[in-house]
Amino acid sequence: MSAPLSDTRGHATDLTDPPNREWKAEIELGFEVNEGRTRLLRRRQYGPLVVQRPFYPEKDGTCHVYLLHPPAGIVGGDKLHYRFDVGEGARCVLTTPGATKFYRSAVQDGLQRNEITVAAGGVCEYLPQETILFDGARARIDTRVTLADGATFAGWDFICLGRPAADERFTTGTLSQRIEIVRNNETIWFERFQLSGDSPLLQARYAIAGRPVFGTMIYVSDLHEETADRIRESLNEKSSYVFSVSQLQHLVVCRYLGEQAEEGKNLFSRAWDVLRSNTQNKPACPPRIWAT
Repeated sequence: MSAPLSDTRGHATDLTDPPNREWKAEIELGFEVNEGRTRLLRRRQYGPLVVQRPFYPEKDGTCHVYLLHPPAGIVGGDKLHYRFDVGEGARCVLTTPGATKFYRSAVQDGLQRNEITVAAGGVCEYLPQETILFDGARARIDTRVTLADGATFAGWDFICLGRPAADERFTTGTLSQRIEIVRNNETIWFERFQLSGDSPLLQARYAIAGRPVFGTMIYVSDLHEETADRIRESLNEKSSYVFSVSQLQHLVVCRYLGEQAEEGKNLFSRAWDVLRSNTQNKPACPPRIWAT
């Protein structure tokens, strides 16, 4: 899904974009329980990152917030920094109204950094829509999640390599992803992934196998031992995509490899429903913007 807001820099695909087109932007959001519901009580922003007015589609007062980046795309030299602080007992769902796009760049990386902190009893579900890497993009995505004992975190991402519908493949450029999750002062998950447009991994059957979309979902909470089995049972169907789920003590990781981000989002949403039911005693509540 494309972002509904126009890119103020046009398509920004010129390999020689001048430095004065760089965006530096930061947004910090703080969520706290107030009068029986989670409220966005702190907001600090710099540059072109904004949020819409919070929604409350769930009976327990969970706060749904849409994150907007009006330029609608990231080029080399851009730096976007998201900080989310979820207080004790607070609950929030964070998403984006459309895809994040990394346009091609000659030398500099475009950077998106996410820092998420969740206090005891808090729940943060960070579920953005897909990230599209245009051919020649240089993308770097760093995420660090810090959880208190008893906190819950859900997060996913989908990477779309090129634009197959426009007959554009990801043949040049780079992707660097890093995620670290710390729970109760202990690192429970660390993953680093690097890919270039000329990498043999793009076609290798043991890796990406020519598929244009891959995704990862991570859920951290106090889990039942059979949680992963319940997800597998809910997705027990024959199909052309590749889906896997694994479980550690406080962690479930789902992987998707296929042709369409929408297909992957549907699968992860079903897994999210199982995970929510098992840890929060309520079903998933997909943001309304996903249906538009």
